[in-house]
Amino acid sequence: MKILTNSKNIIDGLAKLNITDSETLLSYLPYRYEDQSYSDELDILDKEKITILIKIVSNPKLINTGRVPLITFFAISSHHEFYKINIFNQPYLMKSLLLNEEYSITGTYSLKNKTLTVSSLKKGIIESKDALKPVYHLPSEINQKVYRNLVKRTLESADNFIVDSMIPHFKEKYRLLDYLKALNMVHFPSSFDDIKIGLRTLKYHECLEYSLKNQIIRGESKRLPSIPKQKIELKKVNDFILSLDFKLTKDQLVAVREIILDMNRDSLMYRLLQGDVGSGKTIVALTCLYSNFLRGYQGAFMVPTDTLARQQYEEAQKVFAKFNIKVALLVGSLSTKERNDLKQKIENGEINVIVGTHALFSKDISYMCLGLAIIDEQHRFGVNQRNLLVSKGENCDLLLMSATPIPRTLALTIYGDMDISTLNVFPNQKRDVETKIVKEDSLEIKYLIDEMIEESRQVFIVSSKIEGEDETKSVEKLYEKYSLLYPNQVLLLHGKMDNDKKEAVLKQFLNKEKLILVATSVIELGINVVSAGLMIIYNPSNFGLASLHQLRGRISRDGNKGYCLLVTDEDDERLLVLVESNDGFKIAEQDMKNRGPGDMIGVRQAGFPLFNSLNIVDDFRMFECARDDAKEIMNNLSDKDNQRYYQMILNKINHQD
Repeated sequence: MKILTNSKNIIDGLAKLNITDSETLLSYLPYRYEDQSYSDELDILDKEKITILIKIVSNPKLINTGRVPLITFFAISSHHEFYKINIFNQPYLMKSLLLNEEYSITGTYSLKNKTLTVSSLKKGIIESKDALKPVYHLPSEINQKVYRNLVKRTLESADNFIVDSMIPHFKEKYRLLDYLKALNMVHFPSSFDDIKIGLRTLKYHECLEYSLKNQIIRGESKRLPSIPKQKIELKKVNDFILSLDFKLTKDQLVAVREIILDMNRDSLMYRLLQGDVGSGKTIVALTCLYSNFLRGYQGAFMVPTDTLARQQYEEAQKVFAKFNIKVALLVGSLSTKERNDLKQKIENGEINVIVGTHALFSKDISYMCLGLAIIDEQHRFGVNQRNLLVSKGENCDLLLMSATPIPRTLALTIYGDMDISTLNVFPNQKRDVETKIVKEDSLEIKYLIDEMIEESRQVFIVSSKIEGEDETKSVEKLYEKYSLLYPNQVLLLHGKMDNDKKEAVLKQFLNKEKLILVATSVIELGINVVSAGLMIIYNPSNFGLASLHQLRGRISRDGNKGYCLLVTDEDDERLLVLVESNDGFKIAEQDMKNRGPGDMIGVRQAGFPLFNSLNIVDDFRMFECARDDAKEIMNNLSDKDNQRYYQMILNKINHQD
């Protein structure tokens, strides 16, 4: 069903959240709630956020302060307390503020001046059932009030398009609510108990759907016809490993062995290789591609960005230089002639290893004999996209890779009993990176940059925003700032630049022509600058912990001491985890634990499955139950309710991007 608005501005804003219809609108949940229950005025603390009922007792005045307009007046509360009220930057409220009228006001209280600085205002009394206001992560095009009204209108007509698909047996077993009722309770709760009860139903729906998808994909993989393949000779693989210019870690050797034993089995491989940033997943992947070459098959290595594809292509060329292995790069930016020539060579089997992006599973690309598909940063590709690549080969093994390691028991539940290999050790042993939280005016920032430049080591400066007035939030403003401080030493990189420009910038940085790179989190994915020693991240609260840890993983790859500065004037207790630990498992688990319903900040980059309501750590037990329930469905498809639900999920898989 279409979204109930004709506003282009709102539709554009919703598109940024991937909300394209009424169903996805309702599935986008609040990440927190603002409690506007009336406060006890006898116990108000300084700087406390409170809600009180007041009556205006002086004529409101609009004052131009030189920065933002200010409305000010005096009021008396329902408990006969006297307050000065300040409302900043909302001059339009002057028309609705009337002497002797009652208003419910939420704001921050100053004990010293007995002043209340208002954040929201409503005429009249707030009923207790309306005291909890949902708060959503929204783009600048949409304010909270507009979005709440849109959700409310959509819920009122949801009977026309929301169907409770839950299998009756499970609905009764777990005492679940009707799905639409649960949505109403989460979006517009009367109490915190409503939120808890409603979320329980939404979470189970999501758990079961996700678990059944995993079971279906896993089952399809096992049922695919397996044509006998030539066995990979472990001695030849060992000779390849000995030919490398460096030694593999014990973890890497174990992972290679696990993967090759899988590839030598009659059934097709479906395995996840997980490891912290810089733990050496790429060389494991290349060793497996070499092993696949030994048995006479083509290999595809898919990554999410052109920049990373080019880097992995160059690495593959270097590693395979001593062997008769033809490597090609297939990305969207190739010319028509280049693409057509390469397409023909792939189809004829002239290319052994193809490194690329989404172009690898394009309809016009045919492989002569695809035997191994490796997908890096696997969470960035949809389930159907993985299947499209694997289906390019009649007998194709699949290896997924993730730089966000999570504990094995949790991974087994989340990934549906997928076989898992884990890298825990860094090739250069312990990664020596010291992380600090510093203020924006800290002298340590310049001191460490100067130290890195003196040692000819590269510096990353990262922000989450490309443009903006505030220099601490915009890579363009930061680029201007640091270009003045360090003339001819600063480069700029962000996602809106064309690929040729990105490549030119990275080449200059890698070659140490310029030592400072100001960038967005585009550098999070696989940029390998071995001698980089300093990572400066502005406004780190805009990132998830796992994303910050991945950014930090870009430095100190040569084993030398490195520094990561988290630049913020805010008090964000989450960041202390990064100061205290370099353990990717611990950080990823804490990141998942921090996540609340509807809280996607940092999660899209972090390598976790995306859920609307679930917290992977806190809801672990529910995952286990849903995994068992999904197996029960698969084992009893003769039951009409199970069959109906199975077909619904299968259709979703087949239509997933």
